[in-house]
Amino acid sequence: MDRLSVVISAYNEEERLPACLHSVSFADEIIVIDNESSDRTAAIAKRSKAKVYTRPNNLMLNMSKNFGFSKATGDWILNLDADEQVTPDLETEIKGVLANPPKDIVGFAIPRKNIIFGKWMQHTGWYPDYQLRFFRKGKGKFAEQHVHEQIAVEGRVDCLDHALLHENYQSVHQFLHKLFTIYAQNEAENILRQETGNEEKAGLWSPYTFRWQDAVTASFREFAQRFYVQKGYKDGVHGLMLSILMAFYHFVVYTYVWEKEKFVDENRSVLKDSADFEIQKELRYWKLTADIEEEQNGLKKNYLRLKRRVS
Repeated sequence: MDRLSVVISAYNEEERLPACLHSVSFADEIIVIDNESSDRTAAIAKRSKAKVYTRPNNLMLNMSKNFGFSKATGDWILNLDADEQVTPDLETEIKGVLANPPKDIVGFAIPRKNIIFGKWMQHTGWYPDYQLRFFRKGKGKFAEQHVHEQIAVEGRVDCLDHALLHENYQSVHQFLHKLFTIYAQNEAENILRQETGNEEKAGLWSPYTFRWQDAVTASFREFAQRFYVQKGYKDGVHGLMLSILMAFYHFVVYTYVWEKEKFVDENRSVLKDSADFEIQKELRYWKLTADIEEEQNGLKKNYLRLKRRVS
């Protein structure tokens, strides 16, 4: 039977880390990368017999995870965050892979059940939320370029059936702090990096030219995508509020880009009518897309498709 190493990167997670550690007690090795926590995170990990390494608290926590991967001695690595737990069904499935490892598979994507504001989000883009977390030692690592990047693996990937439990955002304050203070700035840097095509020049925030249209359309596209296409309306008030919050997140991203462009101004006389047109067009398209998917009558479905095409 192959051996399993679990790698957990944590910062000030004394409340949620115990449940995470307990859920992976079946592993042959547990490695916790403590990112200079000021609470009892490291002590809790040591008490659970985990191997603890301290690394600088960097926004790019993926650097710490790559370090943890290098310290793992198991045949397979399971990469977790401290707010995640392996369910009993997932444990059984992982053990099955370890007992009979597939020769042609180097990694597995695992679905996640995201609990946000106390509710399992079954729509709104948060399920099944596949994450490549389980892979052969030496076959996967992060590129260390983006906060939410996926592990890159060398070889074929498959999917597991059972989900990780992700105790995601528990309060609005936590949501706003992480997305608007941390993630949005990183995302703004990535936009500039993509525009320049040169990471070194991206550090100078040039020559990207801010477009106010991007701030408007990206925000409304995000809302329409989550609420209509990904059926956020089926998640009730949670789906509505989170769709709005995620839309505003994208607006904040472009606001950071605008700031780095020295708050460049434009001809304000063209803003209102153009923005109204873009917003209405975007929302109309995605609303019709959702209506098409829900419509059971074939004739009405074709009518809606035609209406969407000319809208």
